[in-house]
Amino acid sequence: MTIRTLGRRALLGAAALPLAAPALAQEAFPARPLRLVVGFTPGGATDISARAIAPKMGEALGQPVIVENRPGAGSNIATEVVARSPADGHTLLLATLGAMVVSPMVIRLPVDPSRDLVPVSVAVDLFNILVVPVDRPWRSVADLVAAAKAAPGTLSYGTSGIAGGPHLAGLLFDRIAGTETTAVHYRGGGLVVNDLLAGRVDFSFATAASVLEQVRAGKLRALAIPHLERSRLMAEIPTVAESGVPGFDVPSWYAVMAPRGTPEPAIARINAAMRLALADAETTEVLNRNGLEPRWTTPAQLAAAIAEERAKWAPIIRDSGIRIE
Repeated sequence: MTIRTLGRRALLGAAALPLAAPALAQEAFPARPLRLVVGFTPGGATDISARAIAPKMGEALGQPVIVENRPGAGSNIATEVVARSPADGHTLLLATLGAMVVSPMVIRLPVDPSRDLVPVSVAVDLFNILVVPVDRPWRSVADLVAAAKAAPGTLSYGTSGIAGGPHLAGLLFDRIAGTETTAVHYRGGGLVVNDLLAGRVDFSFATAASVLEQVRAGKLRALAIPHLERSRLMAEIPTVAESGVPGFDVPSWYAVMAPRGTPEPAIARINAAMRLALADAETTEVLNRNGLEPRWTTPAQLAAAIAEERAKWAPIIRDSGIRIE
């Protein structure tokens, strides 16, 4: 059973979960409002996720959860802010998979996420889509693979930045499918979409939030989901793995992390509050509307997911020679 499946099943029983064990009733935590730090500007998927879950977390904890945007350096500024904050449970990070897994491999950081942060829970899964311009003849992953193999190095894919999820997905696609394609890097997902619509790049592993409207309007063609499981938001789209590229899986999630040394009772209390927030119908509706799916995990499950992704991406990043100075 996958960690995604475990998370979804756990949400179903959230209503029966006590917020904290009796032993925690004597604890002072939380003693004041909590900060949930986001490493990007307002309006993006991370910010939307944080603002969707914060109110219900606050209700469960009995203290407000305030979203604080600290953008810059690919969210590494926010990572450092939280890592250097007091380890009392009152400052949390809504971290991307890239910040926890990829950044330490490609850039020198002032803090080490694996050493300086501890897991609380996954918060949301990002629903990504492999899309192509509608003027391309490809209607399946097999078509795209055949075209790439027929003209090595000529097909291009758009990414929202070096070492980001779409870039890594392209590298893994070439590795498993045996193709040779060219990455074209942009400074954001919106620019990728513009060039997809104009036909200046051939495909992209884009976030649903950036392309779902265009797919539904028939302006872009969705070929597959780059995850092992189909998304229930668009269950008719097959996965890349079931479309002829076995084992292809590029998960994308946001997770809540805390400074190392945060007391276990505080971690447990926050985790339980997240479980309740992510099971809330209003929270789910906001997330789904933006192409996001709620997912709760235990801290141990999140730690295992991070370790698994580090093991998967380390050789790919090493072989590709990716480095950000």
